[in-house]
Order: sequence, then C-alpha cells, then structure tokens
Amino acid sequence: MNYDIVIIGAGAAGLMCAIEAGKRGRSVLVLEHNAKIGEKIRISGGGRCNFTNLQADHANYLSANEHFCKSALARYSTRDFIALVEKHGIAYHEKTLGQLFCNQSSQQIIEMLRRECTEAGVTIETSCALNAVRKSEKFELETARGRYVSGSLVIATGGLSIPQLGATNFAYSLAKQFGLKVTSLRPGLVPLTFDAEDLQFFRSLSGIALDAGVNCRGVEFREHILFTHRGLSGPAILQISSYWREEEPITLNVLPDMDGLDFLLSKRETGKEIIAVLNRVLPHRFVRGWFERFGGSKPVNWYSNRELEEVARSLHQWKVTPTGTEGFGKAEVTTGGIDTDELSSKTMEAKNVRGLYFVGECVDVTGWLGGYNFQWAWASGWVAGQFA
Repeated sequence: MNYDIVIIGAGAAGLMCAIEAGKRGRSVLVLEHNAKIGEKIRISGGGRCNFTNLQADHANYLSANEHFCKSALARYSTRDFIALVEKHGIAYHEKTLGQLFCNQSSQQIIEMLRRECTEAGVTIETSCALNAVRKSEKFELETARGRYVSGSLVIATGGLSIPQLGATNFAYSLAKQFGLKVTSLRPGLVPLTFDAEDLQFFRSLSGIALDAGVNCRGVEFREHILFTHRGLSGPAILQISSYWREEEPITLNVLPDMDGLDFLLSKRETGKEIIAVLNRVLPHRFVRGWFERFGGSKPVNWYSNRELEEVARSLHQWKVTPTGTEGFGKAEVTTGGIDTDELSSKTMEAKNVRGLYFVGECVDVTGWLGGYNFQWAWASGWVAGQFA
C-alpha cells in the first residue's frame, strides 16, 4: 500500500507528527511493534503523565549542539500543548518546579492523541514488526503485515531506555544504514551505583530521603536524594546522572539551606552531643549513620573551631564516586542519539537523505527530569509534521 508518510513508532513524538501531517491532508500510516500505542506515556509520572513543564527552554536540554532544540521548542511551546490538553477537557495540576500532571490518568493523554489521529485521518497499525527498509525513489518497508511504500519516513521509535516496554536500537541502526552519525549512547535520568564500601553505608540508610544539592561537572541540581539498597536515587540524582561520567565524583550538599558551621557554633553553649544538634536539621538515622562511619559523636563544645569547620565542610561537600548506573532498564531516557549535525533543526529531516526524519528521544536532545522530554517529543514531532 502507498502512503504519503509512514511513521515508525506510536509514542509521543510519532503520534504528534501523525496528527499534524494528517491535518495537512497527507495520507499517514503509523506502525507500532507493541500491542498498544503510547506505552511510555502510560507509565510516566506514576501513571498520571508529567506531560510538559512550564519552564521548558533550550537550557533544560543536553545535546552536542545546545542550540539545535531552540527552533522546535519556540515553534511548538508548552502553552501550545496545554491548549491541546484543555481542548479535550483534561484536568491537570502543577506539582513542583513547573511540572504538569493529569489529575486522573495518563490514559487521558493517550486517548487525546488517538482521537486527534482519528480526526486527522491517520491509520495506526499495532503489533506490526518492521523487517526491512529500503529507499530508491521512495521508501519501501517490509513488515509483518506486508509491504508499504511512502514518500516520507519518520522515525519516532525512541531510545534504549526501558527495554521491558519494547525499546530497541532500531532508530540508530536505521540511521547508520543511511550513513548518518550517532553519538555515544548512555542511560540518562537513572539511579547511580557504588562500590561495596559506599553501598554498605547507603544500604544502612535505605529509605531515607534528603533535600540536597548535587553537583557534577559544574552542573548542580537541588531536589531530594534517596538512599536505596542499590545506591542513590531520587530526583536530584536522576538529574545529575545525565551529566555524570565514569570515575568522576559527585558532590552532595545535605545542608543546602544553611551555613553548617554557623549553625554548629551557635549550639556550642548547649553542650549537647553533636548528633542531637544535627538531628534538628537532618534525619536521625542519617546523622547516626554518618558519625558511625566518619567519626564518633561528642558534645559540640568539645570540638575545636577547626573540627567543627571540617564537620560542616563534609556535610556541604560530601564527595562520592559512583561506579556506574542501574542501566537502560531503569533509565527514563537515553542520552545521545542521532547526531544533530545530520538533521535540519527547522524540519527534523536528514540533510543528506531526502524524506527521512527523526524525532523525539532517538535524537541527540535529552531533557531534564520533569516533563521536558515530553515537550521535546511534542515539539519535534509537531515540526516534522509540518514538512513530511
């Protein structure tokens, strides 16, 4: 069968592209190898879909070319997607830091996209494996459902993250087939793992969450960290994981809202144990574990100024060196992807392969935690839908 456009992948970016192309009167087919569309949408935000962020800007994205995402984000903004959500009567709320969630269920976003596709005349085929892609004058696709031909081909298959939902390396393999470069691929927004000594300590603190600043390579995030049986997690850790590289330390500030030294000096007259003093600003189990590992507790007035300065510094600048991450199975995104030098930022089309487009996570544009990656999916999909 012949179509103007075939889109591979029925996730956020692929469905948005299909809707926009269909509105332009193009015949559009979406092929999805899963049994259902929008599987990553379904599980996102704890099932409520953190569908965008009010603060989305190019500065919230990692890429070898930090300017590449500017065009798409400017032409299809957070406000544009919110307008679509409101058009369908989906109630939502802001949680923290500009993050917008459905009040009820992420399934509402999936159904919204499905209805928009139906209204735009888009055909969606699920449980359809793609076996081969060739290009002569047009693209020829061999699938489990037969052969399809199209003038344009849009790749929206995502990255390597969450393989249990069907993630594959399809986009990268196809890019290489057509001679496009792919940057280094890494798990992003993922918990960090540690050596046996640190891990034993973190396990003893498992379940404790702290508001902290986390720094790596000059980038800092201020949110909660979570101690687990496998290492460190929580929003601030997930954020910094996208920047972290092997053998590099990260720095934790577990007293981000105060001058630790001033606080300890102000409690000297009480004569209380330093553990009792720090219990006022940090969880008891954390403080007890900290001093069991890094030095016994004694009354605050037994410490010299230099010793108190060292205690405060260690809490403000606690350096730990991860040994790795929990991998793509636990990663929310893939960092790296189709080299942006290969694509037009205006259209998302490959510069040297006419009619071939890449959108969403498979491109070397990775957002922060908190709805930014969905906004990139909507924006890049929308852009490709204007031109494919």
